[in-house]
Amino acid sequence: MKSSFFLLSLAALTFASGIPHPASAQVVTDPGQVQSGTYDVESSHTQVGFSVLHFGFTNYQGVFSDVSGTLDLNDKNPAASHLSVTIPVGSVQTTSAKLTEELKGDQWFNAAQYPNATFESTSVRRTGKADAIVTGNLTLHGVTKPETLKVHFIGAGVNALDKKYTTGFEATGTIKRSDFGVKMYVPYVSDAVQLRIAGAFEKQG
Repeated sequence: MKSSFFLLSLAALTFASGIPHPASAQVVTDPGQVQSGTYDVESSHTQVGFSVLHFGFTNYQGVFSDVSGTLDLNDKNPAASHLSVTIPVGSVQTTSAKLTEELKGDQWFNAAQYPNATFESTSVRRTGKADAIVTGNLTLHGVTKPETLKVHFIGAGVNALDKKYTTGFEATGTIKRSDFGVKMYVPYVSDAVQLRIAGAFEKQG
């Protein structure tokens, strides 16, 4: 009875607030239905998450935000697509305020000297209906290295709130931080850094 009352109350609140039900957004999950074109990163809902093994005990996580950039999406010819993003290193956050500040310092990311990380794609290769391998040049801490991301298409459609055509992807990859000169506490804090990226893009024009 309580659960039924809760569901009815939630439905009434959603209706009264004027927020569309998620089903009304008409999001497509078939990548063949995505609109080709030029997209800008939708920074409010784009996150670059990272995880390192901390002293062999925990997979400790953090996140970067305020990402900007563009995606030239060619669904008919994915190899012709191109991605360019900029990540403000100073946006790094963890659950520890002390650690967050340390990561911005010169023993780690050195945000004062190297304020941005960038990724510029050099190739896109579709590996499945909704999956691709994106290779590109990652610049971090003043060092540029080729890196590879596995990218999975999530969905696309008109955002029910701001009415903008939006497409979203999830990307994963692994980098070695020592390759970029970030060597503090290796190997106690793992050299391998796991990346999980939530990317939202709004179509322009």
